[in-house]
Amino acid sequence: MNQKVDAYIKRSTKWPEEMSALRSILLGCGLAEELKWGKPCYSHDSANIVILQEMNAFLSLMFFKGALLSDPQHVLVEQGPNSRSARRIEFTSASDVTRLSKVVTSYVKEALRVEADDLQLGPKPQLVLVDELQRRLALDPRLKTAFEALTPGRQREYNLHVAAAKRSSTRISRIDTCASKILSGKGFRD
Repeated sequence: MNQKVDAYIKRSTKWPEEMSALRSILLGCGLAEELKWGKPCYSHDSANIVILQEMNAFLSLMFFKGALLSDPQHVLVEQGPNSRSARRIEFTSASDVTRLSKVVTSYVKEALRVEADDLQLGPKPQLVLVDELQRRLALDPRLKTAFEALTPGRQREYNLHVAAAKRSSTRISRIDTCASKILSGKGFRD
């Protein structure tokens, strides 16, 4: 048991009982625990398997390669429309953890097999830029060069931000607002 995880759970005001119960299950599966990204993370042979994430409405047990799990109990939930591999089980009470303890153990064992077999998702789909961003990059070579120098994740994040606007005028305004950050080589959240 990791002392930093102990301290994290003791500080929690949302889900300490549920985290403690899940922690016992995860350690019983032979996973190592540590804090990563400020959250309790469980790994095996240096490969991240699951992480606990405290949300307001639920405690998430997020499987890093959850999309590769078979999910016979239909308990895995997508992280969001733009998440490719992560899937989570949501808990709203300690009784949920107790009720799903065998399922969690089974899914962790499958996740360990996925990792041992080095299974991977297929290639990421090609990034298709929203029309307004494509046009702006075509008209501004300096911005295009800066955008292409960004990591794929940062390019995707800008594209998602711009594409989320319903009106074309708002998409154009968002590009104008983000241009200086792109030119500085920064990500949307930097």
